[in-house]
Amino acid sequence: GIWRKMEMKNVLISIRGLQQVDDGDDGDAIELLTDGHYGYANGRGKLVYMESELTGLKGTRTTFLVEPTGVVLEREGEITSHMVFEPGKKHLFLYETPFGAATMDVNTERVYAALDEHGGDLEIHYRIGFENTNVGKNHFRIHVQELKS
Repeated sequence: GIWRKMEMKNVLISIRGLQQVDDGDDGDAIELLTDGHYGYANGRGKLVYMESELTGLKGTRTTFLVEPTGVVLEREGEITSHMVFEPGKKHLFLYETPFGAATMDVNTERVYAALDEHGGDLEIHYRIGFENTNVGKNHFRIHVQELKS
């Protein structure tokens, strides 16, 4: 479909993430700078990159599909998951690791996307739940910058 035909460019991706177990917790921050591929057409963006040892997901390919209604995050490799971020909605997802799988839920509070054909910003605030218990509050900011050839 639309995603497969999209023309992809080489980009520099900077990701800042914060995971908090509860509101009083300072949380774990990650910062990652990596290269990847990005495409944009008709209000939709696609971002693909390989995870590294820094994120603990080495060997995993991450794809973000950004649509007007929300964002889909797909991971394939060492960790496999398919998460849907839609503001105000809760979605279940299967989190598969070499050690087993768990069904988790993601409750998205806010999605902010300012993307165009050259890149831009994506920000997602969400909570992760496991068996109806809130296990963490997360947010990340992604900045995508086209590499001039």
